Amino acid sequence: MAADTSTLATALDQLVDLMGGVDDENAVRPTPCAGWTVGDLVDHVVAGVGNFARGVRGQEVDWSAPTPRVEGDRAQAMRAASDDLLAAWADAPEDSDAPPPEWQCAELAVHTWDLARGLGRDTAGLEPAVAEKGAAFMEQGLTDDNRGEAFGPARPAPEGADAYTRLAAFAGREV
Repeated sequence: MAADTSTLATALDQLVDLMGGVDDENAVRPTPCAGWTVGDLVDHVVAGVGNFARGVRGQEVDWSAPTPRVEGDRAQAMRAASDDLLAAWADAPEDSDAPPPEWQCAELAVHTWDLARGLGRDTAGLEPAVAEKGAAFMEQGLTDDNRGEAFGPARPAPEGADAYTRLAAFAGREV
């Protein structure tokens, strides 16, 4: 059976929509990612989605390579990267050893929260299944011992927090 990418497609669509609100003026705003502006985060996410597609195709990915700047329409760049990732999954063999779509949902859901915060937008209206799937994946493997530099210690989420905020807190974001 092929990988279920329906939740991943929703995650990608939501990021395209958010990136539609990024212009040169708000691209310089800070995000919850230390030292990253909204523009830096967009660049990271678009490049990451491209790397995910290469990984699904079995190509070598250099995650340490410098992140290229997105030139022009950010939402359009995200849409192109998203379509490429979904096409890679559609063509992937059933026995693919690529990281699963759930891993990609986790990464994208955390950065959706980051981007929404950087833009001053709320995440309550986003599809909770994306963050829930990402959280289920992260909770299986992310421990205090393997958080590295990307994730701080898990933090408590506020009472009544939406799925994205709970995931961000688990990922170590100050919520």
